[in-house]
Amino acid sequence: MSRTLTVYLPGRVAYDEALAFQRALVEDLHGTREDRAALILLEHPAIITIGRSGTARNVLADEARLAREGVALRETNRGGDVTYHGPGQIVGYPIMPLVFHGKDVHRYLRSLEGVLIATLGDYGIEAHRRSGYTGVWTPQGKIVSIGVAISHWIAYHGFALNVAPNLDHFKLIHPCGFVGLPVTSMENLLGGEPDRDELLDRIVAHFRSEFGFSRAEVVRELVRPAAARSGGASS
Repeated sequence: MSRTLTVYLPGRVAYDEALAFQRALVEDLHGTREDRAALILLEHPAIITIGRSGTARNVLADEARLAREGVALRETNRGGDVTYHGPGQIVGYPIMPLVFHGKDVHRYLRSLEGVLIATLGDYGIEAHRRSGYTGVWTPQGKIVSIGVAISHWIAYHGFALNVAPNLDHFKLIHPCGFVGLPVTSMENLLGGEPDRDELLDRIVAHFRSEFGFSRAEVVRELVRPAAARSGGASS
C-alpha cells in the first residue's frame, strides 16, 4: 500500500487555532481505511501549556509577569506537565493513526524521539533518550519536549524542538515539571541558528523513514483535505 503523509507548513499559528485544526484532522481520519497521516510543522507565539499530568504550581510567574513577557497560558489535553512554546521553536503535530503502528503508544513515543535524535545527529549534535522519561536530551540540557493525546487510536499533539527560542522564557516554569531542569537549543549548541527550511526538510525525511511513508504532499496553510470538507471522509 502506498502510504501518504500530508505535511503542513503554515508558519506561525496561534495555539488554539492549531489545536482546533488537529482535532478536525483526527475526526477526518476516524473511521477511514486509507493509510494517511499528517505532520504539521509550525511555530507558536509565546505560550505556556499545562498538560494532563501537570499542575499550575509548575508555572513560576503570575499573570502580571506573563502579561509583561507577552506569554499566554493554557491548559490542554496532551500528556505531560508544563512546557513552553514560542518563536524559535519548531513544533510538530503528527496526526497519526496508531492502528498502522501496532496501537502501541510507548513505541510511538520512542519513534518520535528517534526522528528528532536522527535530525539533531545530522547537525553533529549528540542527543539521547533518558530512561523512564519522554523527550530528547543533550549533555547540555533538554532540547525536545514531547506530549501526545490519543482519540479513536489516532495520536495528535506532538513535539517541540528548541531551535533558537528565548531560553529565558523557560525560567517562567519548571520545564516538564522538573525543578532546575537545564534546557538548551540548537543555536546554543551550534553557535548559530540553522537554516529553517533545511531543518524542516530533514525532520520530514526522518519522519517518513521512521514511519514508512512513501509519499509526501506539502500544504502551506491549515486547510483540511477537500474530501473531508465535503463530507467525503467517513466518521
